[in-house]
Amino acid sequence: MTSSSPPPASASPAPAPKPVDVPAHPRLSRLYRLQYEPVQKGWVLLYPEGMVKLSDSTAEILRRCSGQLSPDAIVAELETLFNVQGIGPQVQDLLEEGVRRGWIV
Repeated sequence: MTSSSPPPASASPAPAPKPVDVPAHPRLSRLYRLQYEPVQKGWVLLYPEGMVKLSDSTAEILRRCSGQLSPDAIVAELETLFNVQGIGPQVQDLLEEGVRRGWIV
């Protein structure tokens, strides 16, 4: 007689983040400062309690969050600068996450 083990539990997918409204002209909150740190060899987001080291792509998006550009204009500028197409959804996701975290207002 062979024993059978139960099937492995499947990991439930992470819940999708709640949609948030991205401002028409996103800008960094006054509580945060975007700065290049040579010691970190990259861009960081400084805030009163600490610092977040940013990926290059995140830094490029946040550098454009000055309150002057719309999300579509940010996408267009990055697509031109890096000669790529179709990055709108990724930029939108980052902007939404920035709003959720309070980085972007």
